[in-house]
Amino acid sequence: MIGGGLAGCEAAWQLATRGIPVQLYEMRPLRATEAHSTDHLAELVCSNSLRSDDAQYNAVGLLHEEMRRSKSLILEAADLNKVPAGGALAVDRDGFSHTVHQKLEATGLVTLARQEVTELPPVEWGNAIIATGPLTSPALSQAILSVTGQDQLAFFDAIAPIINFDSIDMSKAWFQSRYDKGANEDGDGKDYINCPLSREQYEAFIDALIAGDKIEFHEWEKKTPYFEGCLPIEVMAERGRETLAYGPLKPIGLTNPNGPKPAAVIQLRQDNKLGTLYNMVGFQTKLRHAEQVRVFRTIPGLEQAEFARLGGIHRNTFINSPKVLANDLHLKAAPHIRMAGQITGCEGYVESAAIGLLAGRFTADSLAGRPFNPPPLTTALGAMLAHVTGLHATTLDYQPMNINFGLLPPPPERDENGRKIKGRDRKAIQSARALADLAGWEA
Repeated sequence: MIGGGLAGCEAAWQLATRGIPVQLYEMRPLRATEAHSTDHLAELVCSNSLRSDDAQYNAVGLLHEEMRRSKSLILEAADLNKVPAGGALAVDRDGFSHTVHQKLEATGLVTLARQEVTELPPVEWGNAIIATGPLTSPALSQAILSVTGQDQLAFFDAIAPIINFDSIDMSKAWFQSRYDKGANEDGDGKDYINCPLSREQYEAFIDALIAGDKIEFHEWEKKTPYFEGCLPIEVMAERGRETLAYGPLKPIGLTNPNGPKPAAVIQLRQDNKLGTLYNMVGFQTKLRHAEQVRVFRTIPGLEQAEFARLGGIHRNTFINSPKVLANDLHLKAAPHIRMAGQITGCEGYVESAAIGLLAGRFTADSLAGRPFNPPPLTTALGAMLAHVTGLHATTLDYQPMNINFGLLPPPPERDENGRKIKGRDRKAIQSARALADLAGWEA
């Protein structure tokens, strides 16, 4: 197993819990990346949120539930280390990583090697899984290219800042989840800190974002596209002055107890269990560090903000999976190697871990002499696999994809009484069908 991120750890867990010993290679801390800051396994480098945990009406929530039922290490660790985040599943970063490491170690079958792998695993190694993520080292990237014969695609991914709670002025900000939706039935609907902007403040903030001093890219980086699901906030601002007001800064579902209705709202989400750190939701940025401090301190409630981490930006790379991978995730040009995680072109923590889960299971089945058994296409797991391996994706313009209901087969157009099935009801039907079909696959 090469790579100790979410996908690699999940794949290692699926193998070890089936009695298969795993040699897990992780190059950190011997070789750093542009985004990681620790040597921890399964380090969360961007947000601490695994997104919505609604298994009935949200596709990623459905994927959460499928992975729980498939005995996922990543979901177990997330549930053990969750922090308040409305209807989302957010975690304490350090606790999450520690749990993953501890549980892998406790299997007695996972041996951790702190060294960089610079070449493709030779056939003599037997079965291998590469789960090195979007920050694969240059040497291994070149080795992958040499055998696939395909150019890697690339995009930029940005990191949001984290603020010390004690430095937030709560006389101007307030606790509230959108529409007062709590994380669970016992929640009070106050999982986010909200900082309001008047129309005048919003306009000034947009001007500051657009004019702010930004990172200059190297020549070879300039043509690298962003992933649309994780745009820097200033890039969104440049697309139109109202883009943020109708996007991550939308004020709907929020009531300002300290003043008039705001034109826009910046939300901060708890980042650790102690509640001492909060991250700025949707504030991925390529502004220079000094500029981030200057601009973000113009936000009401953040005038004296102390930043535990400022935003950053790094380049992500992934392979043209529909072209180079077989249905069971092995490289067509090197069948003893499977690929897993974000390097395959799935996007998001949960999706990466899901592909790791499948890579681990497929490897275990292969070692046991069992036939290839993919999850049904009606499940979120099956839909992600179909996207990555090309059943639902094109090799001509392959792009990273989060799980969404559009990847699953549609539900019936009408119910048994002939009435047209609409909106949320369609999603509920897809979710119920997915979990029923997953049960059959697990059996």
